[in-house]
Amino acid sequence: MATNKVLTPAQATHPGVLIKDEIDATPNLNQRTLAKELDVKPSFLNEIIKGKRPVTADIAILLEKILGISADYWMKFQSQYEIDKARVKQKNIKKLKNIELWNIIKEYVPVRYFKKQNYLNDDIENDIKKIKCIYQVETIDGLISAFSKDKFAYYRKSEKLKIDDNNMFAWNSLAQYEAKNQKTNTFNFDNLNQLCVNLNNIFYDNYDTAERVKTVLNQFGIKMLLIDKLEKTPIDGCSFWSGKNPAIALTLRHNRIDNFAFTIMHEIGHIDLHLRNDKNLKFMDLTKKQNLNKYESEADNYAQEKLISKEVWINILENHLPLNDHKIKYLGDEYKINPAILLGRVCYEMDYYAMKTTIDKKMN
Repeated sequence: MATNKVLTPAQATHPGVLIKDEIDATPNLNQRTLAKELDVKPSFLNEIIKGKRPVTADIAILLEKILGISADYWMKFQSQYEIDKARVKQKNIKKLKNIELWNIIKEYVPVRYFKKQNYLNDDIENDIKKIKCIYQVETIDGLISAFSKDKFAYYRKSEKLKIDDNNMFAWNSLAQYEAKNQKTNTFNFDNLNQLCVNLNNIFYDNYDTAERVKTVLNQFGIKMLLIDKLEKTPIDGCSFWSGKNPAIALTLRHNRIDNFAFTIMHEIGHIDLHLRNDKNLKFMDLTKKQNLNKYESEADNYAQEKLISKEVWINILENHLPLNDHKIKYLGDEYKINPAILLGRVCYEMDYYAMKTTIDKKMN
């Protein structure tokens, strides 16, 4: 059944306003004269005009005779005033409650970030609903409870990193929210090898890379999201299950093809090796400079193997050392591997980070 939307005025209007308008509009009529005709004290009438007293049925009948405005109209005016006053009161109570809730939300949620990303629009009631939606909670108590729980049992972690817990939680919540809204093809684990082949071709070409990677991941049934990083959220990537599909979220905090390619393959490693057996797991890739747990080591090895096969790497070690830019570019073209990815592996495996290079690492 359809219902009309009830509009609540900013302020309830008392029928005394109309009495004053009639006095002002009628020649030779003032409050004292009208009070006399109503057989009430001037102070009594003045209190009605100021909204301090109601227009009763007796007063309404007298006003009908004196001003020619029906008693029913006066009583409906008074009734509407009482209703509007009650609604304004409830509205103000709700507004105060929303302000209290918003003050709590600001302790846990990076509001400025969500405003910058156009998720919030400075309407407190709608913004509260949006925050609940993004964080997938029914109440603000639920938000606090979710924040307090250790949801990330498996992630790269370093005590040296400066991490803002609120921002980390916000980034992860936004990634899951956006993943929930993204539609993709059906996912099949049997197609992952071909997916990795297709991705390597994109990495080698390195043009419109992020968009092309997203397209091919979606074609293979993997959701991909690029979520802007927040302050003190040193996240490269994250992998988790969303509905019937796996999802990968990235920040692109390093706009480098080698970092991007490794992160994508690393998260695919988590999907293939770990999420395959437990869809409740979530993995956050924060940094590589620490002791890795079993899951991260396995995902790293998976990424290395998919980007540069063991056979290719052994051939490089046995037949092409020492390496320089010319050799790396030559090997990249021979094996269809982006030279920056080869260089990244060389630097990591051989500690060549001080090596001067002209190889372009920028992701295009």
